[in-house]
Amino acid sequence: MDIAPKLVKELREMTRAGMMDCKKALLETEGNIDEAVKFLREKGLASAAKRAHKAANEGKIFSYIHSNEKLGVMVELNCETDFVAKTDDFITLGKNIAMQVAAANPLVVKREELSAEVIENEKEIFRNQALQSGKPEKVLDKIVEGKLEKFYHETVLLDQPFVKDDKMTVGDLLNETIGKLGENMLIRRFARFQLGE
Repeated sequence: MDIAPKLVKELREMTRAGMMDCKKALLETEGNIDEAVKFLREKGLASAAKRAHKAANEGKIFSYIHSNEKLGVMVELNCETDFVAKTDDFITLGKNIAMQVAAANPLVVKREELSAEVIENEKEIFRNQALQSGKPEKVLDKIVEGKLEKFYHETVLLDQPFVKDDKMTVGDLLNETIGKLGENMLIRRFARFQLGE
């Protein structure tokens, strides 16, 4: 199948993936641009999984100060090499994550950082809410699990919908960049400062 350069260019602009990766994705999906986007994202996830064991000790600290100067964020984003830390894609990712923290106010970077006590407390609250609303006992566990997932999406940075594109999570954004740049990356920590808090 022959892929038009215009289509490759369009996919590249949509995904910021390399030209050859875009062409390969379009060939694999027989020119279907939506499927090609999905293909590239899945490839990024596979690449991220392969690199997860690599040490990520380089990187940068990014900051975001809101226009009213009453809210500020600092984020430590790590990668494997200082070369990647200087790329536009890495810098864009860091700035986007800092803006995400400012806008969405997560509690932790990943689920594992939530204490068992916090999770049990939330489960108890969700169970009591379901009981008070008259839900049958047999569906309580499903309701609690569903509400717990929603809690993760609100409070865990990697699970939050990305503020610039809510069709993907911050974790998807991170994995997409890992796939594109070919290095392991991780959000080490963040701090959010709000005037008066």
